[in-house]
Amino acid sequence: MLEPTQRIALFSEGAMGSTDAKMTEGIIRYGTNPVVAVIDSMTAGKTVGQVCHMDSSIPIVASFQEALDLGAQVLILGTAPAGGRVPPDWMKVLETAADAGLSLVNGLHDRLNDVLGNRLKPGQWIWDIRNPLDDPPDIANARAASLNNTRVLMIGTDMAIGKMTAGLEIYKWLRDNGSNAAFIPTGQIGVSIMGTGIPLDALRVDHACGAVEREVMKAADHEIIIVEGQGSLLNPGSSATLPLMRGSCPNQMILCHRAGMDYVDVSTEVKIPPLADVIRLNELVASAAGALTEAKVVAIALNTRGLDDDTARAEIASIEQETDLPVQDVVRFDAGKIASRLL
Repeated sequence: MLEPTQRIALFSEGAMGSTDAKMTEGIIRYGTNPVVAVIDSMTAGKTVGQVCHMDSSIPIVASFQEALDLGAQVLILGTAPAGGRVPPDWMKVLETAADAGLSLVNGLHDRLNDVLGNRLKPGQWIWDIRNPLDDPPDIANARAASLNNTRVLMIGTDMAIGKMTAGLEIYKWLRDNGSNAAFIPTGQIGVSIMGTGIPLDALRVDHACGAVEREVMKAADHEIIIVEGQGSLLNPGSSATLPLMRGSCPNQMILCHRAGMDYVDVSTEVKIPPLADVIRLNELVASAAGALTEAKVVAIALNTRGLDDDTARAEIASIEQETDLPVQDVVRFDAGKIASRLL
């Protein structure tokens, strides 16, 4: 599959600078492969650093051919369009890429192997990350609760607010400071970065809790397990948080929130409650009202993207006062403020 030295291009048409480009940003931040270009005709001519809030000189180009000329060997679909399906107008680009000899990484629900597999030459491949499991897991049975370690579930007030990013920053800090922590990816971005994990939203509901439990049990010898969060109990379109809670039996949780966010993104009818109430809700559901492992929210990872440093620090201080918990933007500032709480 994807080798660490292969040069990649990220297809992010029309999405750079928005939350739809979170796969592109995640791979640039945490991936190990050299990235030669991002493809987005809307922001072409700029660098990733000029469009996104990160330090990167990777060029943004307008076409697949420009990325090919820069040495791309693998094309990764780097956006998350609504519904998670491959837009029909992308197919011509993907066909051209396959015909040009590029391998493809696809994190969307459609199986590109089914439509492009006959175009592949020897040495080429298509990685459809959201494939259902070939070996369905056993039904979950709270086995993770028997482990004598710290299991940290990243939870959130909504989708796409930085649960994976915060989890990876905390995981990296722990590893850099001597912990044998593990990170369990549960979405297509994390799986593409780490090369392990499960695409939770591609699994049958009956298999979801068991699949999470199986991944946690594989990491049983690690003193701290960070489980990537998905969705939110508050979002009416989200169903992923409960299987994560049941499968991982967390004993600690970190709440992720975006500064200034009052409503979930999908509806102005769904107002985010006070964070203290959100914390109580998640603690109650995670522990099944006391039937399962007690799980406490120990910190808040605050996404302050778009704010200047002084405003970000003021937001952090305000939420600390409101919740009496440590709060930090672990991307902008030091992740150790939160990560050290897990040791």
